[in-house]
Amino acid sequence: MDLPTKQIPFEDAKTAPMITLVANDNWAEYTLRYVVGSKKIRTTKSELFTKILSKIETTNGALKLASATFKLMEALDFKVNVKKKW
Repeated sequence: MDLPTKQIPFEDAKTAPMITLVANDNWAEYTLRYVVGSKKIRTTKSELFTKILSKIETTNGALKLASATFKLMEALDFKVNVKKKW
């Protein structure tokens, strides 16, 4: 007896390297997308990041890396009530 099969449409995968940009409140966030074999993921990421840092250094401070930092001014009081139901 043949069982019915369901056809699932798949989008053609884009395998070309891609750079996307998202503009946030105070900065621009770039995402790099690249396809490599599973054994080269870490080394490729490290090589790309090293090259990007080298290029940023050549801008003499015109381009800088940034990260969000938050300072907790005051901790709020809260209660936790745990009841065992065994």
